[in-house]
Amino acid sequence: MRRDKKVVIGVTCGDINGIGLEILIKTFLDKSFFNECLFIVYVPVKIIQDYKKKIKCKDFNYNIVDGPQQALSDSINIVDFKVNDVQLNLGRSTSLAAHVAIDSLDLAAKDLKTKSIDVLVTLPVNKKNISSVRKDFIGHTEYFSSQFHNQDNLMLLCSEKLKIATATNHLPVSKISKEITQSLIKRKINILTQTLKQDFLILNPKIAVLSLNPHAGDDGLIGHEDGEIIQPVVNGLFKKGHLIHGPFSADGFFGSRSYINFDAVLAMYHDQALIPFKTISFGEGVNYTSGLPVVRVSPDHGVGYDIAGKGIAKSQSLIFSIFSAIQIHSNRELYRNSVTKTKL
Repeated sequence: MRRDKKVVIGVTCGDINGIGLEILIKTFLDKSFFNECLFIVYVPVKIIQDYKKKIKCKDFNYNIVDGPQQALSDSINIVDFKVNDVQLNLGRSTSLAAHVAIDSLDLAAKDLKTKSIDVLVTLPVNKKNISSVRKDFIGHTEYFSSQFHNQDNLMLLCSEKLKIATATNHLPVSKISKEITQSLIKRKINILTQTLKQDFLILNPKIAVLSLNPHAGDDGLIGHEDGEIIQPVVNGLFKKGHLIHGPFSADGFFGSRSYINFDAVLAMYHDQALIPFKTISFGEGVNYTSGLPVVRVSPDHGVGYDIAGKGIAKSQSLIFSIFSAIQIHSNRELYRNSVTKTKL
C-alpha cells in the first residue's frame, strides 16, 4: 500500500521544442497542486534546466527520482532518462525531440500498466515527427490502444460545455465512409455510454449521433450511409431503452445549439468533432482516451511551435486536463464501489 492516498499523476514531456514544458512549468508554480496529488514527469533533467533558462523561470523546483515509488509530495518529481546530445531547438521539429517524446511515452506507459501511477497526462506531440522514428505512430489515442492489447476505445473531447467523441480518429477524409459500419457505430456508442456512466457518473446518458453526409443524406440524395447504416443502429438502441438520438446534420445541430440538450455527442470523423469543440471550448478542453482500463488525458491543443519559448503560452487546458484526470479517477472508484454493492 502506498504511503498516502494522493492520486499519482504521470506527465509525459511531449515535444520538447513546443510549448508543453512551458505550460507545465507555469502550472506547477502554483504549489496548491501538490496538496492532493503526486506528480511524476518523464523528461531528461537537462531539458528542464535549459527550458527554465529560456523562459527565465527560477522558481520551478523539482526532485529527481528513479521511479514513482520515490516521489516526494511537495514538488514535481522527474524521472530522468538519457538521450545523446540533448539540446533545445525551440519552434523546430527535430529527430532528437521525436526520440525524447516517444521514450517519455514508453516509460510512462510502463508505469501506467504496473499501476505505479494512477493516471497519465500527455503533453502535445508532433505526430509526423514521431512517425519518422517510430513508423507505426499515428497519435496518442492509437498508441495507448496498442499498449493495452488494441482494446476498442474512443477519442472523447471534454469541456464543461460539450463532450464530443469521434467514431473514426486520424483518417484521411477519402477513407472515412468505408469505415462507417453498423458494427463500428454500435461499438462506439456502447463505449461512450459506459464512459458517461463510470467516468462521469451519468446514470442514463442522453447521446446525440451526427450524420456522415450533409443534411443527413437528404433521404439518400447525397449519401446512403445515414439512412442505411447510422439510422438503424440509433433506432435499434432507442427501442431497447437507450437515450440515443439522430443522426443529426452537424451544421444545424451546432448552429441551433442543440448540443446543450445532450450529455454527449458522437461525431463521425475528426474535424466534424474538433471544429465545433475548439470553437466552443478552445483553451478549456481535454482530450480523453475513453474505453481503456487506464485514464489518459491531454490538453486540446498542439505543440505551438510558433510561440514556443516566448513565454506567452497559456496553461488553462493543461490545468483542466489535470483536474479531469483526478475527477475521472475518483468517479471510477465510486462507480466500481456502487456496482460491487449492487451485486452484493
